[in-house]
Amino acid sequence: MKDDNVIICRCSDVTLKDIRDLIDQGYNTFDEIKRITRIGMGACQGKTCTQLVLREIATRTGKPIESLKPQTSRPTAVGVKLGVIAKGDCDDEK
Repeated sequence: MKDDNVIICRCSDVTLKDIRDLIDQGYNTFDEIKRITRIGMGACQGKTCTQLVLREIATRTGKPIESLKPQTSRPTAVGVKLGVIAKGDCDDEK
């Protein structure tokens, strides 16, 4: 990809230039880049951006893409309304 303004992660609005700059600074794993940019943590959970980021890491570092570890996936969190917290209602304590 030649255009640095290409959006790699639509959920977190991360561009190809953002990814390239981080790799050039020494961040060479998906999880490192994820911690800085929140890439892969949006609504799609990295379904659209993971392979693009791994390919860019492989290209810029010279490592084979097969040797790169994809992101560590975690289940999404569920929001809790403040009223539930204020009341002290908790379904887990039975």
